[in-house]
Formats: sequence, structure tokens, C-alpha cells
Amino acid sequence: MSTSGLGKTYSNGEAIVRQGETGDCMFAVQQGRLEVVKHSQNGEVRIALLEEGDIFGEMAIFEREVRSATIRALGEARVLTVDKKTFLRRVQEDPSLAFNLVRMMSRRIRKLSSEVASYAKAQTAHEAAGPKGQPGNRRSGADRRTGADRRAGKERRNAAARAA
Repeated sequence: MSTSGLGKTYSNGEAIVRQGETGDCMFAVQQGRLEVVKHSQNGEVRIALLEEGDIFGEMAIFEREVRSATIRALGEARVLTVDKKTFLRRVQEDPSLAFNLVRMMSRRIRKLSSEVASYAKAQTAHEAAGPKGQPGNRRSGADRRTGADRRAGKERRNAAARAA
């Protein structure tokens, strides 16, 4: 990592933040590409790519929690660090920065909600299939529900979907 201009330059594969570290600032990608990876018991999964103009780590501005993912440079990349004090000063100077940040976070939440719904739908379809892809009967034995129970469950799901 080297400092040049306002940002820091990171070399290929170098971590900017690591999952599990406590954060206190956010970042803006000035140049290059970054990968966002999550670590779990099953290894590492790439969950996003970031490019010039993207920001990350913004949750640390609002709450001092551990980083939810590791961010690494893909090739050489320049990244600007923005601490909470600087961010708040800039928002006072230009309130549209806060609006743009909230809009970007809203898009991320909407995308994540869509991905969770797709995953849940795929899981439901997988559970409905019996062994080796054979259709299963999910309502057999003690798990059988009445028509009223099914309608009530459907109404709860519809209400939850409208709330999202």
C-alpha cells in the first residue's frame, strides 16, 4: 500500500478491510476494482465487485460494529478513506451527500431482499422435491395443515411482502 494524492494505492490481492475487524470509517473507490468476499466455515465467497465511484464500509459511520466482509484490490486500486468527522462536516456543507448515501443503501437493501427471496423460493422448491428430484408430499403425517391454516399462512406471507 502506498499513499499518493488523497487516497491510498493498494496492490493486487491486498486487503483494504478484513471481515471481523472493528470499523470506524468508510471508503470510496477512486480507481481500479475491488472484490467483496465473505468468509464462512465452507470457505470464501465473492459477493460483489466494486469499481470507481463506489463506496463501502459506510455502516461503520453509523455504528461501530465489526466489518461484515473482506474487501481486496483486484489489480492496483486507489481508495479514499473517509472518517466520521469528515463525513459529517461534508454533509453539513452539502446535504445531498447524505441523501445519495441513503439512496445507495436503499438500492443495496432492495437487491439483498430480492436475493433472499430468490434463495428462499429455491429452498422451498428443493424441500418440496422428494429424494432424487421426485415430488414429495410436504403435508403428510403430523405436518398436515387444514385449509384455514394454509390461508392464514398465505395471508401472513402476503402482509410481510407488502411491508417489504
